[in-house]
Amino acid sequence: MVGRVILWYRRLYDWVLRWATTPSAGTALFVLAFAESSFFPIPPDVLLMAIVLADRERAWRSAWIATAGSVLGGLLGYLIGWGFWGAASDLFYRFVPGFTPETYARVSDLYERHNFWVVFTAGFTPIPYKVFTIAAGVARISVATFFIASAVSRGARFLLVAGLLYRFGPPIRRFIDRHLWWLSILFVALLIAGFAALSRVV
Repeated sequence: MVGRVILWYRRLYDWVLRWATTPSAGTALFVLAFAESSFFPIPPDVLLMAIVLADRERAWRSAWIATAGSVLGGLLGYLIGWGFWGAASDLFYRFVPGFTPETYARVSDLYERHNFWVVFTAGFTPIPYKVFTIAAGVARISVATFFIASAVSRGARFLLVAGLLYRFGPPIRRFIDRHLWWLSILFVALLIAGFAALSRVV
């Protein structure tokens, strides 16, 4: 199973890195960031890294594109929770990683006490952001609070990634190519850690 995940990630990385030099890379980054905030399982950091590694001068613009797509996608998740959760909940529980009735109940309870910091933590860390965007809508927290926390956390995350790659781009690219096996394992471990952290923290 792990070998299949690593092979999938290797193929995805190679495909993204070749495709990231096309004129449509920015559009794809926006769409990926938008979708990941409500239902898609692959984080936009993968494509953001590929774009910046292919052309470091696009680092800051790409980070802002990812931020805009992610925040707007988060608002879609909020809208799903606010208006359609009764009809859509079974689909999310069955098909979206990280969604369980228990997790949803715990996240909803957190929103009653720590609205801003819950969204900020989910937006900046590997904890599944999509769980929190939808739960925020169900809990009907302030849209302004949700928007500000999402913009600050997602912006900080993507600007940090872009900044590190802008500063250390070529060495990091060679390092990734040379050690992709271990980085792939780390990538999978971070995803698992995100879900584990979600169940322990909440």
